Amino acid sequence: MKIAVLKEAAGETRCAASPETVKKFAALGGDVAVETGAGEDASIADSDFAEVGASIGSRKDVLKGAQIILCINGPDPKSLAGAETGALLVGGLDPLRQREKVEAYAGAGLEALAMEWMPRITRAQSMDILSSQSNLAGYKAVIDAAATYGRAFPMMMTAAGTISPAKVFVMGVGVAGLQAIATAKRLGAQVSATDVRSATKEQIQSLGAKPIFVENVAGIEGEGVGGYATETSPEYQKAQAELVSSHIGKQDIVVTTALIPGRPAPRLITDAQVASMRAGSVIVDLAADAGGNVEGTVNGETVQSHGVTIIGASNLARSLAADASALFARNLYNFLSAFWDKEQGRPALPDDDEIVKAIRLTQGGKVVNERLTAVS
Repeated sequence: MKIAVLKEAAGETRCAASPETVKKFAALGGDVAVETGAGEDASIADSDFAEVGASIGSRKDVLKGAQIILCINGPDPKSLAGAETGALLVGGLDPLRQREKVEAYAGAGLEALAMEWMPRITRAQSMDILSSQSNLAGYKAVIDAAATYGRAFPMMMTAAGTISPAKVFVMGVGVAGLQAIATAKRLGAQVSATDVRSATKEQIQSLGAKPIFVENVAGIEGEGVGGYATETSPEYQKAQAELVSSHIGKQDIVVTTALIPGRPAPRLITDAQVASMRAGSVIVDLAADAGGNVEGTVNGETVQSHGVTIIGASNLARSLAADASALFARNLYNFLSAFWDKEQGRPALPDDDEIVKAIRLTQGGKVVNERLTAVS
């Protein structure tokens, strides 16, 4: 079983394998081939891969005869010549926005598996690339905010007087939001947070932050579909906007993380609300890739609006490439090893398995995932 690890396109710093996972694949009987320079931006030298038994070569060399292809982002289908028909393409494939690529993978006879569609169930937790990468993004959002903010985070009592703690408001309490809360608390900030899911109130309190929730108007009870938030009623949205307006003007740092799968990011902060914040405040919009939670966000850029700095955070996990790669690589290994058939010497993916049904995009030359066929 040959496993190919691809070098990502320019701008992507992460690698889909690590020396640790190469050794683990070898223990399963896998023969890992790594494209030259695949790990260099993640501080993994070709020699590090070679030391644990991987072969190093050009893309053509590593794809020749490959039955599994590991990637961070979906590669250009034209660059995958040489892989075996039926080979598994495993990584973050962005199916809804990269539909043409998915069609091309099907046409090339590849079995594309979109790891970001991993269901939020207990046995899949160790395979969840969104959670592992969002955890790092939530941490880095607060670190970047602290670096940009022109004041200290913790309360400081000095002979010259007392410095009040920074006030941090986290909007959206998923994996990234929870890590943002925890990081801001560790830095000594006064933290509050909100979410449309009522179940998150206890999670916020468990981290020592203050929950800010709409009262007397029903939001989402428990979790949304697949663990994500879903659309709320116009009545709730109006009440939430009023709540945010009354709270946000008192905040120094705001981190927004709200996403709805397959939809543009919901607008959480208007231009008028940005204007209500004091000069020097910082907003980090983790939903910038999906259109942004904040009016005025520019994806991948830092802009000034009414004296407030808005950071359009584009995939912050990339800025922690070594750790992000290690976690992503473990997610891929955990998935493949869970389905590894020792007799066949390769993963066996049952058609009726909940995980397989959720992430399999293509098979037998066709697009087979219901989320894609339903909108075709």
